[in-house]
Amino acid sequence: MSNEAAVAQQARTASLGSAAGPLGYLALGLTLLSFGILSTGVLNGAGVKDAGSLALFVGGLTLFISGLLEFSGGNAATGTTFAVLGAFWVTWAEAAPAGKDATALFLVLWALLALTTTAAHWLGGTLVRAVYGLFTVSLVLMAIDTMAGNATLGKIGGWVAAAAGLAAWYSATSALAGGRWGRLTLPVR
Repeated sequence: MSNEAAVAQQARTASLGSAAGPLGYLALGLTLLSFGILSTGVLNGAGVKDAGSLALFVGGLTLFISGLLEFSGGNAATGTTFAVLGAFWVTWAEAAPAGKDATALFLVLWALLALTTTAAHWLGGTLVRAVYGLFTVSLVLMAIDTMAGNATLGKIGGWVAAAAGLAAWYSATSALAGGRWGRLTLPVR
């Protein structure tokens, strides 16, 4: 391959990675929003397991693919975050019912991972910090609910997850719209 062809291939690869960010944030936003709302109990007869297919395909598969594309574009932090969160959603969607202690441990471990993603994206701006920080808080609240049987904390955790989903969705919308919606500027920092 000539030097010019290699440079062109590298440019295409880099643009794929940067283009995958909005897709990943849309997938994360949609999954967190449904997970959060279903965790609150506001929809009668519906629970978080009712969104299993959405979590598997949108949260799991789409986030994992977005993570791989971000890796190929040279963005290790976002690539790692999307790929790992894809694994989270696949595990959540496909896991067999577990006991209280195992579920609480699962939530605590993923809360630690979400805290790591918050730290990794700390310089990414307020909106990105909000997405991962709120996700961390929601997992902690849901872990406490699971351990202590405090449904109120679980519902609050659901609303916090929904807020994280809205922040992720807004971030993707702003990126896709080039930071503008008509005359309105969509700030992301």
